[in-house]
Amino acid sequence: MYGLGDVGFFDRVAPLYDLAMPPADGEALAAGLAHAECPIERLLDVGGGSGRAAAALTGPDITVVDASVEMLSRARRVRGLSGLAGDAGRLPFRDASVDAVTIVDAFHHLPDQDAALAETARALVPGGALVVREFDPDHPLGRLLAVGERAIGMESRFRAPDDLAAAMDDAGLDPRIVDRGFGYTVAGVRR
Repeated sequence: MYGLGDVGFFDRVAPLYDLAMPPADGEALAAGLAHAECPIERLLDVGGGSGRAAAALTGPDITVVDASVEMLSRARRVRGLSGLAGDAGRLPFRDASVDAVTIVDAFHHLPDQDAALAETARALVPGGALVVREFDPDHPLGRLLAVGERAIGMESRFRAPDDLAAAMDDAGLDPRIVDRGFGYTVAGVRR
């Protein structure tokens, strides 16, 4: 069984992960990052695994942060990205030290989502943006994905866009729902 936040699953599937997952939606990420109220020079891709989302972005200096050492190894080796092993609930970065954070297709795997939002808000500069790309559990395909992840032993916690936006607001971020659907995007700008 792979419990909530257990990186063992991702360590095991790292060699095949990029073969099974489609590329990240760079346009949706760019639309979310456009909400930042400051220039984006330093970006963290939290839960970025193999660097799939980072590869869809251009411009800023990107550091992939993930708890799976094997996924980070792929980000470094295959994509040439900077990577740092870390916990989304205890980011190893100073207060107000990054301009943007992305969490792509990974938020539902985080063991303490509220801690991750609080840590992101702490690490962001004022006007910096968090962009979360996730799956809507109220969408028919989202329900199917949730059932599938439970079937393989994951305890993923999916949140609907409005619920995630409310949680961002509670963490000190000004939320904006960028798009909706099976895959949706919510941006939060640090107040």
